[in-house]
Amino acid sequence: MHNIYLWLDIFVILFPFALSFDKKVAFYKNWIFLFPAILVVGSFFIIWDMLFTKNGVWGFNNDYLTGIYFYNLPLEEVLFFIFVPYACVFIYECLKGYFTSNFLEYSHTYITLVLLFILPIISIFYYNRDYTFYTSLFSWVLLLIQYFILKKKYMSWFYIAYLIHLIPFIIINGVLTALPVVIYNNMENTGIRIYTIPVEDTLYSFFLFLGNIMIMDFLKEKFSNPVLEILKSKNE
Repeated sequence: MHNIYLWLDIFVILFPFALSFDKKVAFYKNWIFLFPAILVVGSFFIIWDMLFTKNGVWGFNNDYLTGIYFYNLPLEEVLFFIFVPYACVFIYECLKGYFTSNFLEYSHTYITLVLLFILPIISIFYYNRDYTFYTSLFSWVLLLIQYFILKKKYMSWFYIAYLIHLIPFIIINGVLTALPVVIYNNMENTGIRIYTIPVEDTLYSFFLFLGNIMIMDFLKEKFSNPVLEILKSKNE
């Protein structure tokens, strides 16, 4: 059971990476835009994670870790913020690569509006529980930026990809919280669980996933043509 968190990290990245060179999706072509997104969002989450670990919102069980730490975070937790977004965005790109339309094309806006209404209420109601408060608040702010500033139509694909990602999410997080590898302070969350997973983890993952999609899409929009021109000129 030793190093199980590291093995879970490897399991998360293994198949998405191996399939990144599939001709239909050609996910590797997104790396130039995805990796900066992972760096930006991952840095935010690592700082957030460090502060929450320091303040006792959660902690880690050394019995299932390599013992390598960055400040107060185990190596496996840092890798989590690289491997998990990679796998999540891979799901998103596969959906767009294999399908031309989806069942949320005309309803995704309503989902966003409902979330924009509910999330601040959760934040206010659980203002004194750090994990619940900040996950709902940050997710709300991200959706505000998406809805009122970016106004992108990729949210229908995102919501479907998010729903699909919940399957591996429940498996991986189920192991992490059942052993437990990650130990949560229930005074800092609602205490509501999906099996052994704090319900807040679904919002935490929502924020992590959407943040990477938003930044990657922004970089694609701003730099796709220049990058393609440079690659084209090198091949001539």
